[in-house]
Amino acid sequence: MHQVTILLAEDNKVVSDAVRDTLAAQGWRVEACHNGTQALRLIEGDLHFDALLLDNYLPGVSGLELTRRVRSLAHRRFIPVVIFSASEARLEAEHAGADAFLRKPEDVSRIALTLARLVADAAADRT
Repeated sequence: MHQVTILLAEDNKVVSDAVRDTLAAQGWRVEACHNGTQALRLIEGDLHFDALLLDNYLPGVSGLELTRRVRSLAHRRFIPVVIFSASEARLEAEHAGADAFLRKPEDVSRIALTLARLVADAAADRT
């Protein structure tokens, strides 16, 4: 069994560190970036990620735009994407192709459970 790897795109360092710690406590590896441009480079690259956790409001490229790009890339098309935002962008996230939408800060306790479910579902779909 391989270690789960999550790409976290969050521009607020306090939030990024807290989420990273939460996911690391699950035994997961977290690759964090702090702007949408850097996240896009990683998404377009060849590194393996089991899921993406994207803030919507990122410098450079928004989480919604990143999600649309993910869905257009053959090697990322089916990767689970979670949009994590303080704004009410649930409908926009769904239209962009996100698998889940979580609100900051009230849904922070649901991040690990949501990602675990999505990663498990994606793994089951591949078998």
